[in-house]
Amino acid sequence: MATPLGKWTLALDGGAAPERSLIGGKAWSLARMRELDLPVPPAFVVTTQACTEFLKSGSEPPELAAELAAGIAWLEAQTGRSFGHGSKPLLVSVRSGASISMPGMMDTVLNLGINAATEAALAAECGDAAFARDTHRRFEELYRSIVLRGDPGEVPEAAPSQLQAAVRAVFDSWNSRRAKRYRQHNNIPDDLGTAVTVQAMVFGNLDANSGTGVLFTRNPLDGTPEPYGEYLARAQGEDVVSGKFTPKPLEEMRKTVPQALEALLAAARTLEHEHRDVQDIEFTVQQSKLWLLQSRAAKRAAPAALRIAVDLVNEERIDKATALSRVTPEQLASLTNPCLEDPDNGGKPPLAAGESACPGVGIGMVVTDSDEAEKRAAAGEHVVLARPTTSPEDLHGMIAAKAIITEQGGSTSHAAVVSRSLGRPCVVGCGDGSLTALKGRVVTVCGATGRIHDGPLPVMRPSEVNDFRLAQFMEWKRVAEQKN
Repeated sequence: MATPLGKWTLALDGGAAPERSLIGGKAWSLARMRELDLPVPPAFVVTTQACTEFLKSGSEPPELAAELAAGIAWLEAQTGRSFGHGSKPLLVSVRSGASISMPGMMDTVLNLGINAATEAALAAECGDAAFARDTHRRFEELYRSIVLRGDPGEVPEAAPSQLQAAVRAVFDSWNSRRAKRYRQHNNIPDDLGTAVTVQAMVFGNLDANSGTGVLFTRNPLDGTPEPYGEYLARAQGEDVVSGKFTPKPLEEMRKTVPQALEALLAAARTLEHEHRDVQDIEFTVQQSKLWLLQSRAAKRAAPAALRIAVDLVNEERIDKATALSRVTPEQLASLTNPCLEDPDNGGKPPLAAGESACPGVGIGMVVTDSDEAEKRAAAGEHVVLARPTTSPEDLHGMIAAKAIITEQGGSTSHAAVVSRSLGRPCVVGCGDGSLTALKGRVVTVCGATGRIHDGPLPVMRPSEVNDFRLAQFMEWKRVAEQKN
């Protein structure tokens, strides 16, 4: 069992992982990976019970400040670094983590612990003043937007004060508009609360042999049993999920960090075998060394959900009952939803094209504002949400839209991950400025081909006769229903 640091905190020290309901999915995955002897930066967790206490009383438990200090002392001992001072500064990430996955809904602060003194120490240690300055800039931007929430107040220099305020901000994010809307859409209870994971930072933006990325152990679009993912050199994790940068395919790692890639692929096999399900793995490479930051059951498009469920049964990894539970009624319905009669549209060039992030067909008027998308959809209109890139603040518009299209980002960006969770057709990375001119036009979005066509196009319904996996799954479903 993870070691208690007090009433509200636990050190993730490689012991058996506590209940997910207590430490949240993020910390549970870290504890499980450390238990499997995989490379994980040291971390401790503030439990969901502390959050529910905060939500009830409106303030942190009185013991929490001292327990945070104890957690930091444990991280210092694990890393040989000092928090907020010294020649080898310790910086940490502060991340939310509910017991039920809510990707992109709550807040994260990176590089916490940096101030004028630790920036100078970091610059001296790594010999790169520009890196240290950029690390400080990134921290201040996140802190101002998440903790200060646009308030012009000063960012504290004292690292313990930064940490206490960031933990409070993560607790507060549980009741943000986007988080509540996501829970409502997915029937997640409001009283679960979020844990807070405090983890030693590793830096994907340190040098040319550093980077960050996301790997799916199988393709989350169609279920092909091959690793699928993206890598962004000289970057931190938020750069990938923000969609502001377009990452490269995983194979790009082979050019600069081949040993890290091989270690990642080996870890992916271990984690899929352990969990008996396709995994979504976040990772960072620092100076050619691999670090794993999270592994969770991957959000997947409906065709992938079907194929993965059936394939895992045929591989004798899961039983049929488990397979039936892995495809939601909404996903099953979408598998028989209309698709384009002619995906090439008679050879006519599309209005725009990008990378497929979630298959399916969506037809509607292009709107570029999430509030407008929600308003028009509530009035009965079919809309397609077009954004430069999406953020958690766009969730209500994404739910309202028939399809989502973005100018920036790749297949592991916020838009891509959330669209798969919602089952919305999605095309990302269409190019800067490519979608602005489409505002007010009715378009057809083909998530399978990554194309946006002019006007409404003819559609057809697929049949299970032409899909042996769908036929196999439906037969299992019929047998199970007869037994019940």
